[in-house]
Amino acid sequence: MHIFINQCKIEFLRMFRNPYYIFWSLLMPIVFYIIFTKVVNTGAADQGVWNAHFLMSVAAFSVMGSAIMTLGIRMVQERSEGWTNFIKVTPLSGTVYFAAKMLGQTVVHVFSIVVIFVAGVLLNGVTLTAYEWIMSGLWILLGSLPFLGLGVLVGTMKRVDTAAGVSNLIYMGLAITGGMWMPMEVLPKVIQNIGAWLPAFNYGNGAWEIIRGQAPEFRNIAILAAYLILFMVISTYIRRKQEAV
Repeated sequence: MHIFINQCKIEFLRMFRNPYYIFWSLLMPIVFYIIFTKVVNTGAADQGVWNAHFLMSVAAFSVMGSAIMTLGIRMVQERSEGWTNFIKVTPLSGTVYFAAKMLGQTVVHVFSIVVIFVAGVLLNGVTLTAYEWIMSGLWILLGSLPFLGLGVLVGTMKRVDTAAGVSNLIYMGLAITGGMWMPMEVLPKVIQNIGAWLPAFNYGNGAWEIIRGQAPEFRNIAILAAYLILFMVISTYIRRKQEAV
């Protein structure tokens, strides 16, 4: 337990000292929030509802990107530098190493959610009930698990530049097809049909439902759970093949 706690502390410090994380997970989503709620005229019938809706979108966008890119790229970098091989000859087990990474990433996600929610209140005066704040935050946190699984899958790649390129492509593709930047209703029908089966839309839709006084749809939960299992099964299979070589 002492080793696990120390490793968690190390992961926290590494992530908060990373300017890449600060830009992609905090600065860029807040900039998008300002642009799409204060600069661009979206023609929303109720600006207050749109401000709350898009706040959930950028919070989900932030956490999704952190899970896919920050975690995955860092894992590839550590393996390419021989760090994971070095760990094998230390008292730090592989289980503790990955558990600390996952917990560290989760704590970072909590921090991101709080910062973005506060930004929504300060910039646009977003008002939700305590229940809606807490439940939407918990949904965004727990719903990020499939994207952590996707980050672990990206982490099985051999080259950092490949992982960075692929994760960026996946991240932006999911954001567009998931309605993170604009409502799904205004997107082409083909994108709506595809996005409905992808994890990003089901992730965002859960939060959108909560702030409208509803519960996340069962379909949202089932699709996210299916993607989590799929990503973890594939990444486990690839990692075992890599270790067997």
